[in-house]
Amino acid sequence: MHINERIVGLDAQAVRASVELADRVRPADLSRPTPCLGWTVYGLLAHMATQHYGFAAASRGDGDLARWKTRSLGDDPAASYRASAEHVLAAFAADGVLERMFPLPEFTSGSAFPGAQAISFHFIDYVVHSWDLAKALGVAVDFPPDLLEAALAVARAVPGGQARLAPGAAFAPALPWSGGSRLDEIVAILGRSPSWPA
Repeated sequence: MHINERIVGLDAQAVRASVELADRVRPADLSRPTPCLGWTVYGLLAHMATQHYGFAAASRGDGDLARWKTRSLGDDPAASYRASAEHVLAAFAADGVLERMFPLPEFTSGSAFPGAQAISFHFIDYVVHSWDLAKALGVAVDFPPDLLEAALAVARAVPGGQARLAPGAAFAPALPWSGGSRLDEIVAILGRSPSWPA
């Protein structure tokens, strides 16, 4: 089965992994640094939750940039994050979602992306952000081999070059990589050091 036909299920697996990690976050963890430069665990969770709401809105054809404004996580960040994840999972499970066009104003103004491609953006984000969160917490995140092969294909398709150096770029320039796991290879392609925080 082609990755586009599986993307909703693959994305759901990545999102659920992120929820399991978020559920492990304790108040003392919220100020920990993460592999996302300048973001603490709280900042990462807030970004991840906001992206869920932004992508869910886009799946309904809503291209209002206000949907992408960073949200507060309130008194229970893990519960707030879980609610955001359930929101986007429900949005992506809607009939015909792959045939829709997603306006993604945070990515580029005036353009919309086919559903499968837009969900692939969300998918790779949550594979990498799950890794980010796991690293920050000092725990492991495990994905099945088929998910990692799909994520590798998506990671290799992410544009490189000057686009990675622009302010607000989703990913930093690729880093040299050899050995290690498939997940290490994916994060290195997308500008993370597999050995972080070394």
